[in-house]
Amino acid sequence: MMGVNVGLAFSCAGIYYKPVSAALGVPVGEFGIYMSVMYITSTLMLSVAGNMIEKWSARWLFTASSFIMGATFLSMGFFNQVWEFYVAGGILGITLAFLLYLSYPTLVNRWFQTKMGLMIGICCAASGIGGMLFNPMAGWIITNYGWRWGYMSFGIIILVIVTPLLALLLRNHPADKGLLPYGAEPSEIGSAKNIDKIDGNQKALTNDSGIKFSNAVKMPVFYVVILFAFMMMGISTLNLFIPGYVTDHHFSLEEASLTAAVVMAGVTIGKLALGWVNDRNCTAGVTITTLAGASGLLILLFGTSGIYLILTGAFLFGWAYAGVTVQTAMLTRKVFGQRDYSRIFSIVSIALAAGGALASAGWGLLADATSTATIFIVGTICLIGCFALGIWAIRK
Repeated sequence: MMGVNVGLAFSCAGIYYKPVSAALGVPVGEFGIYMSVMYITSTLMLSVAGNMIEKWSARWLFTASSFIMGATFLSMGFFNQVWEFYVAGGILGITLAFLLYLSYPTLVNRWFQTKMGLMIGICCAASGIGGMLFNPMAGWIITNYGWRWGYMSFGIIILVIVTPLLALLLRNHPADKGLLPYGAEPSEIGSAKNIDKIDGNQKALTNDSGIKFSNAVKMPVFYVVILFAFMMMGISTLNLFIPGYVTDHHFSLEEASLTAAVVMAGVTIGKLALGWVNDRNCTAGVTITTLAGASGLLILLFGTSGIYLILTGAFLFGWAYAGVTVQTAMLTRKVFGQRDYSRIFSIVSIALAAGGALASAGWGLLADATSTATIFIVGTICLIGCFALGIWAIRK
């Protein structure tokens, strides 16, 4: 789900901005509104999706979402009007409420009790691996066969590979297979065969350390964490503008595709490293993800003389992108503990989706009015602000 579905929907979206907007005869910012629609529908769907995950089978909800996403990508290859992409963005947003925002927190919380930072990092790193694999492929398909075949190829991959695997292999809980979550001691809760359905919070398997949800919402630090999540997600959408920025500086589409792939390499390595770091020191995780990302944007701004500087900046920016999922989840756990983590993080996830909704179109409109360099400067300032917010939240 994270490698293919999320990798294709998010990590590869930017490579289509220039060719599709040119074919439709609209500005890049106007075409990019479809990503905002996607984030908005995810935001609106999250509270409903969370209740559905608790009541219904996650296995079949994720399978159905994957099928709908694949069919949507397939249909995008036949679109001729920009409003059709807005409709598709709304449908994709509904599926991503399940496949992105609820997939890794729900399943990792159900299946793992220890080393959660590393496990979240591994799961989230898959979206970067997907970007590394699919961005060059998409660039080659667009160059040789056109953007329509690119979208249709994405849909076929999802429908033929991912959707059947989810239906066949995914299980809702360890107890479905007579197992305990990774790291759980049988003496704590008895035999796995005697466990009833365990909810996503794993309340039967975790201690009561941490802050109650009712108390958390009254604390200023709760809203600081929400602001951190909102800003980090907004900054991550700058990734959509990097391929166009590269081609604007007289590099080829293939080099732009390579740059997008290198961003995903930074995302992949960053997520694995941040998961490992956060299991040991959350302050270090906040510092690395924000300052590495800011450095990457500065290199992109001032390193346009050669492709290797561009690739270096892209790789470092990928670490900020990595922090959206891994660092936000681990900062929330660090500040509020395990007690009501899932409920608290569901609210933080709404901030993530809202940040993407506003920023993906907002950056495009600002770039159309000024330049791509301007939005990179603003992004750098925002990352420094995220560094300050994260450190304050941990110390508070």
